[in-house]
Amino acid sequence: MKKLSKYPILLFLYCAAALFILSYCKNEKPQVVYEDLGSVKKEILNNNSVFEKQINELIGLVSKDADEKALQQKFQDLRKTYKKMEWAVEYFLPHSARFINGAALPEIEMDEHTEIEPEGLQVLEEMFYPYEKQNKEEVIRFLRKLINKSNTIATNFQVITVSKNQAFDAVRQEVFRISSLGISGFDTPVSGTFLEEIPYSLSGVQHTLEQISTQQSKDKSLQAIISEISSANAFLKKNTDKNTFDYVNFIPDHLNKITALLQEFKKQEQIQDVEVTTALNKNAATFFSKNAFNPNAFTPGEEFAYSDEKARLGHQLFNDKILSNNNNRSCATCHIPEKAFTDGLARSMSLENAELARNAPSLNYAGFQHGQFWDMRKDDLEGQSSDVISNKEEMHGDLNVILAKINQDKKYKEAFQKIYQTQKTEVWQLQNVLASYIRSLATFNSNFDDYMRGNKSAMTESQKRGFNLFVGKAQCAICHFLPLFNGTVPPTFKKTEQEVLGVAVKGDNRIFDRDPGRGKFHETVATLQHSFKTPTLRNINKTAPYMHNGGYRTLKEVMNFYNKGGGKGFGFAVENQTLSDTPLQLTDKEIDDIIDFMKALDDR
Repeated sequence: MKKLSKYPILLFLYCAAALFILSYCKNEKPQVVYEDLGSVKKEILNNNSVFEKQINELIGLVSKDADEKALQQKFQDLRKTYKKMEWAVEYFLPHSARFINGAALPEIEMDEHTEIEPEGLQVLEEMFYPYEKQNKEEVIRFLRKLINKSNTIATNFQVITVSKNQAFDAVRQEVFRISSLGISGFDTPVSGTFLEEIPYSLSGVQHTLEQISTQQSKDKSLQAIISEISSANAFLKKNTDKNTFDYVNFIPDHLNKITALLQEFKKQEQIQDVEVTTALNKNAATFFSKNAFNPNAFTPGEEFAYSDEKARLGHQLFNDKILSNNNNRSCATCHIPEKAFTDGLARSMSLENAELARNAPSLNYAGFQHGQFWDMRKDDLEGQSSDVISNKEEMHGDLNVILAKINQDKKYKEAFQKIYQTQKTEVWQLQNVLASYIRSLATFNSNFDDYMRGNKSAMTESQKRGFNLFVGKAQCAICHFLPLFNGTVPPTFKKTEQEVLGVAVKGDNRIFDRDPGRGKFHETVATLQHSFKTPTLRNINKTAPYMHNGGYRTLKEVMNFYNKGGGKGFGFAVENQTLSDTPLQLTDKEIDDIIDFMKALDDR
């Protein structure tokens, strides 16, 4: 090696050859090293320059007291420019993206029990729709904060590396973002201009794909993607009214086709996956593909990874009364499979046959949440299971006593040893098998799923109308995000949201429910008082009664509550209500159609 060290090129070639041979012997594919994509970054920086220029122009218009219509038009232009680079900002600068186009709600630092002032485009939207001249200085203040964020974009994209596989991963995420947040109007809740913005998001996707493509895909998948984007834009051009738009056909006929074609592009360009565990599997063609979601993205660590073997053992224990103190109750006592793993009661009953504080939530799809129980007091299903077992009102079990029973049971002991390769069962293993069983309860086999996979006869005409209302006029999808229909935010699914609805004790909406919800654990955070996790609506038809307190007997009562504007609509003083208090103006027929659609979410 001393001789080779005099010749650095030979040394490099020698080492490279050695690494290749080692990789080959291990039967591993050599990793592709992608070059930094300067042209892609240049496009981002150019869009950002336009973005900053438009912010300054808007400041000028506000300063000169321009009329509301002119301000709104310039603001819409600003949003459309952001949409062209949204794919990159959301992917590479997610923290900055939160303060550029996040919800107009305080960002909460849970550990510090503090709130951070919201800012960005959604805050400004509330100020421009309608615009009130007395807010002039405040509008300018937030526009100047937006300039700071634009400077952050410029600074970062001048120095960070953007590789081909990262760029592809980012634009793929953007199409899925459009298919959930974009199509629901999540980031334009006041103006409702989201349908006009989607073509600009798609243009960012198209331009990036054109820049990273080679001849391998130019005449094949790339052309197909461009053609499909053009078709989608033509569909959007026909109708930009969010209340009458045909969402139920636009998603499967256009957005799903684009995401599926992206998989073909990936194959033709031989793009390797970015090595990060994600909730949406890297090979999922659409949001609605079978096995599109990876439950391991929601586990505490690698050792907790899901397996069918763990789920089968968890199923046995879920139905075994060995987990309770006096062997008189199992998990299945309060989570009945035929009722989508609820108990059908307004509030579950304690071991002493007294009412507990809350309604038993469904366990279906509970694995796709960051935060368990209505108040989200546990981060994951592992923590949830031990909390229930040890709760003196629910099962009053002692985990150490239970482990002793399991270790004395030959069949259980052998089953745990086979899975975990340990002599004695440990607490985390017991938690993990129970959690694994619950993770297996997400089957994605409803009529709605069939429809989104191409079976246009899977839903009735009433259900199709109901879905269009659900996404559009009723605004349900801005909290119950597609395709999970819960509060876990797509397309990264790294956060589960809570909401303040202003729920009453009963469906007559006369007495406000004082349950602090998540606020119990964050007493100094006003935003979290009376807040509760947004649960999935999948199988909602089977889980009556509703809300955290079980006070709403039917889906009709729930829809009437939302239609009126939540608690504020019924006169409750809910200053921190996150649900819009603007009445939805849904007719009885429209409400019936939405309820009929929700029945299409029942797993078969």
